Amino acid sequence: MSNQVVLLLAIFIPVAGAFLLPLAGAINIRLRNTLSLIFVVSSFILNLLLIPGAIAGKILTITQALPFGFNFSFTADALAVFMACVSSLISSIIVFYSFGYISHYEYQSEYYLMVTLFLGSMIGLVYSANLILLYIFWEITALCSWRLIGFFREKQYVLKADKAFLMTFFGAISMLVGFILIAFKAGSFELSVIKEAFRNNPIPGLIVALILAGILSKSATLPFQTWLPDAGVAPSPVTALLHAAVLVKIGVYVYARLFVATIDIPYIWHTIVPFIAGVSALVAAGCAIVEIDLKRIIAYSTISQIGFIFLGLSLNVQIGLVGGLLYILMHGLSKAGLFLCAGIVEQNTKTKDITKMGGLIQTMPFTAVAFLFCAFSVMGIPPFGGFFSKYMVFNSAVNNGNLWITSIFLVGAFMTIIYLFRVFNMVFMGSPNSPLVKEGSKTMVFSVMSLAILSFFAGILIYYPFTFANVAMAGFIR
Repeated sequence: MSNQVVLLLAIFIPVAGAFLLPLAGAINIRLRNTLSLIFVVSSFILNLLLIPGAIAGKILTITQALPFGFNFSFTADALAVFMACVSSLISSIIVFYSFGYISHYEYQSEYYLMVTLFLGSMIGLVYSANLILLYIFWEITALCSWRLIGFFREKQYVLKADKAFLMTFFGAISMLVGFILIAFKAGSFELSVIKEAFRNNPIPGLIVALILAGILSKSATLPFQTWLPDAGVAPSPVTALLHAAVLVKIGVYVYARLFVATIDIPYIWHTIVPFIAGVSALVAAGCAIVEIDLKRIIAYSTISQIGFIFLGLSLNVQIGLVGGLLYILMHGLSKAGLFLCAGIVEQNTKTKDITKMGGLIQTMPFTAVAFLFCAFSVMGIPPFGGFFSKYMVFNSAVNNGNLWITSIFLVGAFMTIIYLFRVFNMVFMGSPNSPLVKEGSKTMVFSVMSLAILSFFAGILIYYPFTFANVAMAGFIR
């Protein structure tokens, strides 16, 4: 099987397969669930097959010309393959976790359809080499997230789903306008043509601002951050998918793809973006410290940690770029683990209020340990994976002379330790408030333990993801 076929299958097995799931569900529920996992895992395995060529520096391209500049173009370089592997790995664990979590809710066929289509659209976006194709996949993820956030159908939940959709939609429209302006100047929507057209020639600041509005809205960064904590009304595997594997990571990936790998931006934006990211990180961390809703705390943590990724990607320093890309992996593993642990806690205690919890380590020891391991990675405690990526980001900021922005993020890192230890203490330590609480199902516990172990070994075996990320970001400094 050629690599071109592997690339197309990695995208379209989950995209096309998603629409078979309602039919499978009408036949047999177990068949539907198994097929969903097969489609997602198949995409992960196919993405893994592209790693050797990507690390060797080979760039795989598929192009089919279509009218009006909308070409059916996909490119698999190391950056795209890295991101695709991260997304499909975490999504596979989330789907497996869903077997236990979703089993007693309605609308299960719609759930599996949307989750599987969500991943397929993310993989399609990651490999897109045409701005219009990228935008189409971007909007498919928005539609999927809208349905998933409003999964429980209550009016207040649907309103919050509408809010998430509208905020990200209007950001996407702004981004589309920026894409059109780029294509007007470059004469094409193809990223390869755009790269040549703007080689050593930064694009106008207005275009940067338009595209950045879409990126920041999708990644829930200040001032567009309010929709993400509200999305906590969704099922916990959905919030894990939104925060860790797919939705908010789309923004940082597109930033890396456009403003790092393809075109130069005016120098002033290398100061503006870290400033926005730093303020966003501090504001969100402050909200997490005072919040009492478990899932909203973790959501604010996501907003804060996304700022660290933007810092690494925006400084135009190799070690920072590698650190930012690595932090996408490390944050994805650990934040998915935190949300899935929260799902176990919420289902068994029937509350998200951490002031009504306590002592759960006695009845949920596996969940407690998994939560703590994932929290250690988010905090940046060695030898967990989050430590190395954060260290590289801070190192690049200091070596670049940005001491003031480093100070902001150091405060944010310290606040991360405070609010995550606060959550662990209030939820798992102390005297039990719910003596009948027990662990989640075997699939749920296995999933959170897997993410905890991966968060640990991603640090122990840091050489391997570091090498991959280093290849992915090589040659992008201009």
